[in-house]
Amino acid sequence: MVELDALSWVLLGAGALVVGLSKTALPGGGTLAVVLFAMALPARESTAALLVLLIVGDLFAISMYRKTVDWVLLRRLISPVLLGVAVGTVFLGVASDAAVRRVIGAILLGLLVFTLLRRLRDKPKQGGRGEQWGRRGQREQARSHRGGSRAAGFGYGWLGGFTTMVANAGGPVMSMYLLAKRLDVKTFLGTAAFFFFAVNLVKVPFQIGLGLLNTQILSVVLVLVPLVVVAAFLGRWIAGRISQTVFERLVLGLTAVGAVNLLL
Repeated sequence: MVELDALSWVLLGAGALVVGLSKTALPGGGTLAVVLFAMALPARESTAALLVLLIVGDLFAISMYRKTVDWVLLRRLISPVLLGVAVGTVFLGVASDAAVRRVIGAILLGLLVFTLLRRLRDKPKQGGRGEQWGRRGQREQARSHRGGSRAAGFGYGWLGGFTTMVANAGGPVMSMYLLAKRLDVKTFLGTAAFFFFAVNLVKVPFQIGLGLLNTQILSVVLVLVPLVVVAAFLGRWIAGRISQTVFERLVLGLTAVGAVNLLL
């Protein structure tokens, strides 16, 4: 097993708990796990260790939310995500740890600002025409959900594939996309669960090929799996009791915290 001190194990344990919670209750929080793992392990190797735990969390999320999935959105993302994973693999092979963190952090902050500006624009105005505007906004959102902006879907999909490959940080990117689609809590979680399970499986051979996923890393991961399981069930309990407004604010807040941590 890899030799780690007590502080490193505490950081990894906290990261494993965050993984379980992020998969079943708080999307976007996974970026905090990225930071914790990078503090305990070399940054590149930490992505491999975290990947295995993310897949474990994905399995629990799928079992819990398998009936609440938006398959139309998922099919739309397949091609751009695969492109992003391929580009991310090349970038991961040549970039330094510091460059990886800063690029991901900058992307996340940009998406966060874009999402907040879009929400301010879409907020119904108070006054005589507020109700009429609200009905028009709802029709536009429904039309966007059915057909959607292909350019936006491609952009988010590409960034999601890229960021999840280089730093396991695709969660906040896709959270911004799913929030823009105005999905309810459980549909959000179910769609994200199937998306990341598929993407994370695709990443495994790339991580092995880069020499990052090996027996030493797996020996560390096996110790942490029970913490992911416990946190996943705790997250399921939280998801059944959280309001839509609180849920969306937590997603945005956790994304901001994760982005800043990556930049610093």
